[in-house]
Amino acid sequence: MRTKANHFATDLNKLATQAKALSHPARLQILQVIAQKERCICGEIVDDVPLAQSTVSQHLKVLKEAGLIQGTIDGPSVCYCLDPVALRLLRERFDTFWGDLIDESSATTC
Repeated sequence: MRTKANHFATDLNKLATQAKALSHPARLQILQVIAQKERCICGEIVDDVPLAQSTVSQHLKVLKEAGLIQGTIDGPSVCYCLDPVALRLLRERFDTFWGDLIDESSATTC
């Protein structure tokens, strides 16, 4: 299926997907909660985020689909942890993206 996203480089699509996942304050807080626990956590996320369990689950789904967190099934629950490789790659993508913008804009005046 052809979409408008197909017209752009794969790395830009990946960066856009992950940036979109980061564009909600609840998701940023969820990432902070998971990072602070320093281990895989399950239902505890709901205790630290002022949202209903179903809403937190939806935000976790977006973060997982963006590849920023990992989830493993443990009985009836899913335990989540950060994906350190994905987060490092995201940081590198942003560094490259911003670096390219700065390099290109320094040569032009408006």
